[in-house]
Amino acid sequence: MLASSVLAFLGVSALVIVTPGPDTAVTVRNALLGGRAGGIFTALGVSVGQTVWAFATSLGIVALLVASEPLFLAVKYAGAAYLVWLGVHALRSAWRPGEGGQGAFTARPARRLGRGAAFRQGLVSDLGNPKMAVFFASLLPQFVPAGQPAFTTFLALGLVFSLMTFAWLAAYSIAVAKAGDVLRRPRIRRTIEGVTGALLIALGLRIAAEQR
Repeated sequence: MLASSVLAFLGVSALVIVTPGPDTAVTVRNALLGGRAGGIFTALGVSVGQTVWAFATSLGIVALLVASEPLFLAVKYAGAAYLVWLGVHALRSAWRPGEGGQGAFTARPARRLGRGAAFRQGLVSDLGNPKMAVFFASLLPQFVPAGQPAFTTFLALGLVFSLMTFAWLAAYSIAVAKAGDVLRRPRIRRTIEGVTGALLIALGLRIAAEQR
């Protein structure tokens, strides 16, 4: 019974993780701006955020958050605002005029994203996503076998989910970094930044407008 629960959890987790969302968009953008290290540190920030959600779930804090409408809305709107802010920043970078004043998509050296900033963006992106609270609070209890201690089982499942997420997003980062010479050409980089910025804004607005 325990083995079947673990396998079912791994299958559901893999499906959730590979579905693109805010964390994926932020990771891909940061891998483009900061290379492999930028993407991997973003993935690390996302994983640490998920570990926090898992620990909070084990303590019952997430259940209180989900049950409290004001707290849930505060997290939702803060997370949505952060995604919109990142999206606007990406659009500004994509369309910022070049040094020669020739307009958008002109050659201009891009400022490289630091590891600390990449980690922070990944962490805040995940902690500001209320779907993670709902996911951990509603899904994890379904995979806790009868007779198993809830705290340690919740935490173990959450850590497994976090490690799987890190592996997947790190693979994304490596793929983007390998194609970096092409993707970081000024015109292509700014096009991708524009598309990613629009996507982040759309995701933020969707999160803000979604019902539970």
